[in-house]
Amino acid sequence: MAIGNKTRDNLWTLITTPTIWAVHFVLSYGSVAYGCAPNEDIFQGIGGYRIFVGGLTVVALGAIGFVFLRALGEWRRNGGRIPHEEDSAEVRERFLEFSTVLLAGLSFVAVLYTALPAAMMVDCR
Repeated sequence: MAIGNKTRDNLWTLITTPTIWAVHFVLSYGSVAYGCAPNEDIFQGIGGYRIFVGGLTVVALGAIGFVFLRALGEWRRNGGRIPHEEDSAEVRERFLEFSTVLLAGLSFVAVLYTALPAAMMVDCR
């Protein structure tokens, strides 16, 4: 929801980056498992799946980076500081922005670790 020139953070913005990570996780591991499931040749290469996971990782990191920069920018522009101890709509907004920044950082690292096996493995073993 936008008010004037700024957006209002809510729980949807808070869970955006963990949701991106979860979708990345399911699609990455699901696609490679689908390709390796017949188990006819354990030495079969997974080159196409590695490219898919790499592309998916770039898209996920870009989306997470966008949410991170947006939340960080709003938090800093609006006097971002911690702790958030008052009980007002403004302070709740700052808290959601800061929480979104932290979750975005965590999700960024999680996406990198999710993609790491696809970067290191070359076959279905």
